Amino acid sequence: MSPAPLGYDIFCRVIDNYGDIGVCWRLARQLAGAPFHAPVRLWVDDLTAFARIEPGVSPDRNRQPLGGVDIIHWTADAPALTPHPVVIEAFACDPPDDFVRRMIAQDSLCINLEYLSAESWVESCHALPSLQSNGLRKSFFFPGFTPATGGLLREPGLIAARDAWLANPETRWNWLRTLGLGSGLIEGLQSGWRQVFLFGYPSAPVCALIEALARQPQATVVLRPRGMYPDLAEPLDAKVRVVEIPFVPQAEFDQLLWSSDLNFVRGEDSLVRAIWAGKPLVWQIYEQEENIHLDKLQAWLDRSPYSPAVHALMRAWNTADATATARHLDELLNPSAWAQWCVQAGRWSAELARQTDLATALTAFCANNRRKE
Repeated sequence: MSPAPLGYDIFCRVIDNYGDIGVCWRLARQLAGAPFHAPVRLWVDDLTAFARIEPGVSPDRNRQPLGGVDIIHWTADAPALTPHPVVIEAFACDPPDDFVRRMIAQDSLCINLEYLSAESWVESCHALPSLQSNGLRKSFFFPGFTPATGGLLREPGLIAARDAWLANPETRWNWLRTLGLGSGLIEGLQSGWRQVFLFGYPSAPVCALIEALARQPQATVVLRPRGMYPDLAEPLDAKVRVVEIPFVPQAEFDQLLWSSDLNFVRGEDSLVRAIWAGKPLVWQIYEQEENIHLDKLQAWLDRSPYSPAVHALMRAWNTADATATARHLDELLNPSAWAQWCVQAGRWSAELARQTDLATALTAFCANNRRKE
């Protein structure tokens, strides 16, 4: 007789607007759905930010079921519930002290789910125990890009769903209309205009991007989420159309990336989803003191199959070097370089999709270290 599915508590503090809750919500839904069918509670301190990526969430409800997940507003007076056999601290956020005491009393396994990293040291630290003086059983779990890490979040059937979407262009056009794109823009895209999605931090040299696109013989439609880069102006020759679109729910974010030819993304969750899109991407990593983030960016680039020109573009984008950004974009949008970039992006997406996904790796680890019956 096989053991009953493990239950999970996931604790999430919203720090980077949407990235933290984006990862946690994807993980919670995947654990609660097929093939795991596990009971999952998601504790979140900021339901308003959560509701931006999941409209089904009510910011004024302290506890609510959604998508098979029990969502709890993590406040000082949150309910005193019995911990599940596995408790996940997302990105080193500590559960309440009284909850930890209950975890220790029933020997729950605590998982410190770390930030995504491509650095080589992650492989030697992944899945190691973290000794605690209070008797809590705790282990590190590192998402990553190699089989020696916890892998990347990827739902069952995601790649097949992407391919089905791309095989039916009419679905794309109809969906873009719901975002507010008029018939003229749709017709332009149908005739071969390039579509660019722009999602980044304020320091990104976006004007250099627009200027580089304006120099291309091919017209471009740039989609930017509402409220992002509000001062971004279109070039005078109107070869680049900048369109403000609604902030789409998480369930539609993949479609936005799949539909675009070039994706500018930021943070952890958006990076992984852009990788699964299999399209050329430019990643803006979360900025850290003393430029530590640039070392992390380089570690990721070193694992990628991208050309030196793509490496140089991403470094320029992350250091707000407008001159270098424009120069490298001019080079990469050249037809031969662009074709190479597209091939590299597609191959890396397929290669990473052959590895074990994070939820599967996590459940296997927890099953092997489950509470003593």
